[in-house]
Order: sequence, then C-alpha cells, then structure tokens
Amino acid sequence: MNKLQKYGFSRVAAASPELRVADCSFNAGKIKEAIDLARQSQVEYLVLPELSITGYTCADLFMQRRLLDSALDALRDIAAYTTGHDIIVIAGLPIDIRGRLFNCAAVLQNGSILGIVPKTCIPGYSEFYEPRWFAGSEELESKTIKIDGAEIPVGADLMFVCEASNNLVFGVEICEDLWVPIPPSSRLAQAGAVLLFNPSASNELVGKADYRRQLVSSQSASCVAAYVYAGSNTGESTTDVVFGGHSIIAENGVTIAESERFTHETRLTYADIDIPRIQYSRMVMGTFRAGKGAGDYREISYSNPAPSDVEVRELARRVVTNPFVPGNPLQRDERCQEIMSIQTSGLMKRIRHIGTKQAVIGISGGLDSTLALLVAVRSMQLLGRPASDVLAVTMPGFGTTNRTYDNAVGLIKALGATMMVVDIKAACLQHFEDVGHDKDVHDLTYENVQARERTQILMDLANKNGGIVIGTGDLSELALGWCTYNGDHMSMYGVNSGIPKTLIKYVVQWYADHEADETAQKYLHDIIATGISPELLPPSPTGEIAQLTENILGPYDVHDFYLYYMLRTGAPPAKILYLAEHAFKGIFTREQLVQWIRVFYGRFFSQQFKRSCLPDGPKVGTVSLSPRGDWRMPSDASAALWLKEIEDL
Repeated sequence: MNKLQKYGFSRVAAASPELRVADCSFNAGKIKEAIDLARQSQVEYLVLPELSITGYTCADLFMQRRLLDSALDALRDIAAYTTGHDIIVIAGLPIDIRGRLFNCAAVLQNGSILGIVPKTCIPGYSEFYEPRWFAGSEELESKTIKIDGAEIPVGADLMFVCEASNNLVFGVEICEDLWVPIPPSSRLAQAGAVLLFNPSASNELVGKADYRRQLVSSQSASCVAAYVYAGSNTGESTTDVVFGGHSIIAENGVTIAESERFTHETRLTYADIDIPRIQYSRMVMGTFRAGKGAGDYREISYSNPAPSDVEVRELARRVVTNPFVPGNPLQRDERCQEIMSIQTSGLMKRIRHIGTKQAVIGISGGLDSTLALLVAVRSMQLLGRPASDVLAVTMPGFGTTNRTYDNAVGLIKALGATMMVVDIKAACLQHFEDVGHDKDVHDLTYENVQARERTQILMDLANKNGGIVIGTGDLSELALGWCTYNGDHMSMYGVNSGIPKTLIKYVVQWYADHEADETAQKYLHDIIATGISPELLPPSPTGEIAQLTENILGPYDVHDFYLYYMLRTGAPPAKILYLAEHAFKGIFTREQLVQWIRVFYGRFFSQQFKRSCLPDGPKVGTVSLSPRGDWRMPSDASAALWLKEIEDL
C-alpha cells in the first residue's frame, strides 16, 4: 500500500475525449484512449461527458435504432476494455427502456456494467430540447435492464459502495441535475456518498464558466463532498452552440483542479481527494446528520479501484504552506479587512455593554500588541470617541530593545492614543528578592515575573480608570501555550485570540496600506519586519533581540500548518507530516519537520489548561480554541498515542 492509499486519498479524473457526433465507434476508441491516460496517471475513478458515446448534439438521430444499437455495442466494447483493471469508468449514452429513451451514465469496472443511472432533470428551455427525446428517471418502470443476459441495476437511486470501505461511496447525477434547486447529489451525499460525479454537456456562453465553477464548488461545499464534473468539448456540433470541454474537480467548497477550455484533443484533469478529511468534516457538522437522504438507495458493491501494484505515487493536489493565508493578494486583502471588522465589532459591542471609559492595552512593539492597538483605536473611532480613550502602556523590561521601544512609542503617538510608560525592572527586582530568586538566573521565573508584572499593571490601571484590559495573545500562541499563565494569558477581552500568527502580519499590513497615515505606516512596516520575541531575556551585546521565539519553538509557518490540519481535518501526525513534506519541500528537511511536530503535539496537549480558562474573544476563522466554542479538551488528556506515532515516523 502506498502512502496515498494509507492516508485515504482517492484519485479522481474528468476527461473530455475528442468526439465525432453520432460516430459511436470513433468515440469508443477515444474513450479507450482516455482510459489509457487515466491508467497511466494511476486514476481510480474516471468520469466522461454526458452522452460521450454518441455525442450530446445528435438531436432527432437519438430516435434512430441504428444509433442506439451502435451506442450499446460501443458500451460493451468499452466495458470489455476495462477487463483486468479495477478503475471505475463512467460513460454516457442513450438507452431505450420499455418504449422510453433515457439519457444515461453507465458505471463500468473490470469488464462489467455495475449500474446505469438515468438523468432526472430534463431541460427544455432556451437552447435545450431534451424532452423531445428523453424521459426523466421518475418515468422508469423497471429497476433493471437486461444486457447480454445480465440484469443490470438502473435508476437514479443507485449508490456505489466500495467493498474495502463503507466510507468510500459515490453517486452520479447528470448535467442539468446539478442546476436545479435540490440536486439529486444533495440526497446522495446525505445518504453517504463522498464522491459525486457529473457527466455534463454544458455549452459555453459569456460568463457561464464562472457560474459553472461557482455551482460545482458550492455543491461540493453544501454536500461536504468531492464533486467531479466532466464537460463535452468542441467536438460536439456547433450548429447553434459551442462546447468547451470544461472539467472541474472541487472538494468541500474548494476547486482543486480545472481544465482549460476550447481544446480539441483529449484532455484529462485529475486530483487526489482526501476522503478522511471529508468524513471528518461530516462528523463534526452535526446538522449534516440531521436526516437521511430522501428515499431509499440501492447499494451497488464495487472493488477497491486503487492500483495495488504502485509503490510510489506523487500527491496530485496542491498543499500550501500557509493554509490560513489566501494566496491571492486581492482575496487576502478582503480577508484581512473582514478580520479587522470582526475584531472591531466584537470590541465595540463589549465597550458599549460595559460602558467602559478606557481600553487599556500593553504595547511591546511586536505584531500582536500592534494589531490589538489598531483594533482598539479603530473601535473608539467608530464609536465616535477619541483615540485618546485608548490607554496604551509600554512597559520596558530586561529584554526590551531600543527598536521595539521606539516603535511602540512612535506608533502610540501616531495613532493618537494616550501613552503611558512604566518601567518594570525595579518592580521585578523587588519580586525576585521577595521570592528569593537570583536575578542573574535567567530561567522561567525570571521571564514570567516580567509578564505577570505587566499584566498586574494593566489590570490595576483598568480598575483605576474604569477601563478594560484588551488581550493581545493570538491563536498560534494559545495552541502552543506560548504565554504566561495569568500573565499575558489573561485579559478582559482578547481581540486576537482567533487569529493565527501567520495571518496577523497581513492584517497589520492591510491596515498600513489602507487606513494608516504616513507616520503610522513607517512604524507598522518596521514592526512587521521585526523578529518575533517575548523580549524577556536581555538583548545581545549589540542591542539586538536575543530571544527569538521561532528559534526556540520552530517556525510559526510550520506550527500553523500543523494546527490547521489537526483541527480542520482530524488527521493523525503521520499524515500531517506527509502533507508538510509536500508543502515545505525544499524549505525544511524531514528531520526538522519531525522535530517541530514533536514540539507541537507535546505543547498542544500539555498547555490545554491555559486554554480551558481563556477570556472572551471573537472567532474569526474556521479554527478556534475557545473552550466555549470550537475546542473542548481535558486539561489532563494524554498525548501518548500521538507522540508514539511521531516516534515511529
């Protein structure tokens, strides 16, 4: 078993073969070529366009017995061609059953016809005239059709279940079936289908490709499934319309593969579908289980189509290094604006509810406190209050550098917040004396005394001025427990608690580009360029930051990757590492990734007690660690299972 099979990936493909209208023999030959391409690409499921054996645009020729018989002969030929191979092939043809003609998709495997699915929704508007020739699936009067002595199941109520796994279920709908208010695939998905196939012949119009892409993606999202769509190409008749051969593969709302349009030769579009990820999403989405698919489905068993003789198979899907950060700059800007709006709205509601006089916030000159300050100032402005109602306190300690201090002071002044400077060194030295700690021993006590002193100052100032303390810690720090318990871990409202570290710099950058004046921009750009550090240990002899978080824990890019795949997909460490190797290929070695995944799981489990008592804060994305929202976990849960798997890697 190769790694793709081990981790539950299934390779699906859509093909748009070269085609001649009404030439079934030619079309069967091109379909066999497409099957060869699919085999070479180690595809497990191949869907071909609607009526791919005859062509969609045969019109009244569909009524000709010569065409129908030739189509059935071609189906036999194609089915025989699959003998000796377990690849699933879905091909379209017209079939007459008891005096009615049906637009069908035949499911083939290893020389057999497993089942035949007729189209349900027959379009008869605009350029479509299908009711002239075809009946809908509800007009079927038989549940089987006899072909060469075999009783073949036929109907829109067929679901295909893999013998090797009850979770590997697929269903088929045809073209227009997708374009109606409640597509058959919706019911198929609710009844258990995770792979949905659509042989289609959608013609091209200006703007239609965008709508089609959106439709496929949306249906995969609402069905929490993979949706594979194969469109007829330019070989169809161009008497009145043109077909582009548009093929799309989407998984749970994301388009992961797509073909070019308007090509004349056979094209194959394929991708690997993460079946366990789909199943995990369905498990955690309680409403998906709220009811069964309408009607009863007949289950057709099929053999596992995964090629057993392939030891190495490269992953056919893109794995991005920053799953929390959109790669498209325009989309990223929209995301950042929306995130800041969510943060701002949450804080505004809290300020209104309490009637607080001040928002009190500690400013270090780092990214997290900078974002929290921007949100606090923005909230006051939208409430019609002055920025001076934000009390920004910078508290230099033993590790504060001139760079971060100057950036903190400069930004506070540029934003118009009220500034206060409280040097905590003397108070911390007193604490060391009180608890009998040697000030020259730079251990955890040395660091945490500073963090707790800062929090005490902020809390006391909030009490004194009728304000609330705004928390600055982010989602990545909460996942790793990289915060001081009852120090920077605590606040009265944590505006950054739902934002991962890899995304925060982009939100700050968006503010710098769109809302900051020239003076604030200067400080924001330098803050973004500053290394991430709690600054609790003395600087280097040259005055530079000596305590860099990523040198201790590992890169936040990697930890955020692990966090995303653990919480969004439920994947085990071995699979997450496999994906990380693809995402960070040429950037980090396997040894480094293993080292950091050990750190991630060890800290994630051991630091849950900090997450169990988090202050309120807004959820902004699909991953959250709030104990009142998305993540409930015992503080004393054992990490042994996960760490054992990591040790075996």
